[in-house]
Amino acid sequence: MEYQILKPALNEGVLMVTISRPAALNALNSRFFGEMEHLLENEAKGPGIRALILTGEGKAFVAGADIAEMVHMSTTEGEAFGKRGQAVFAALEELPYPVIAAINGFALGGGLELAMACDFRIASEKAKFGQPEVNLGLTPGYAGTQRLPRLIGLADALLLLTTGEMIDAAEALRLKLVQKVVAPEQLMDEALRIANLIAIKGPLAVSKVKMLVRKGLTMSMEEGSALEARHFGSLFGPGSQGEEGMKAFLEKRKPEWPAK
Repeated sequence: MEYQILKPALNEGVLMVTISRPAALNALNSRFFGEMEHLLENEAKGPGIRALILTGEGKAFVAGADIAEMVHMSTTEGEAFGKRGQAVFAALEELPYPVIAAINGFALGGGLELAMACDFRIASEKAKFGQPEVNLGLTPGYAGTQRLPRLIGLADALLLLTTGEMIDAAEALRLKLVQKVVAPEQLMDEALRIANLIAIKGPLAVSKVKMLVRKGLTMSMEEGSALEARHFGSLFGPGSQGEEGMKAFLEKRKPEWPAK
């Protein structure tokens, strides 16, 4: 597939994906979802990928869904457009390695929903956040009503969702919607620093940590702990990444992670 909106680039285990529709503030349209589906099924599953960074070109991360495309949709078409976005964002969330949103500017509506589907969010001091769909007589369509309260709590989520109010990066940090706020010129360096730090860790361990945390949130403490014990044990044994990591620690050297 020839990408027109996405710009993927792989460097030393980190897949950088830039959303490039700056004239439309990177608004999400059907072409975007088609390209993202292809990327998640192909480039994002390449061997050796340890982390993915998602960012936007220009002054927006993503300023929302493409209203010009949505305005004439029927009820059935609107539901299908929402379900497609939900499926794409779920596939992004389910990648077996961490996904970092580097939020350079506006993250509004579908843009904030996309950022919330990432594992964590690093924001520029100039970033702005909001779910303004109610201003258009709409609700969020890409699971924003589900992810936002899980990230920041019920009351704060309802306040943002029902007022459509836009907040700045400092408030997003206070609400724990983002994990770090940095100067604009430091944004990509910080995202890459974190991605590279993850990339040198045991890849199976990182993948299992992500899976255990996400699955554990849907389980009881007992069920989650039992699942953790099984996967903890699976990393031991001859030729395992756990064995290599422990040997490297004892021998005071960098580990050379086996595929197993």
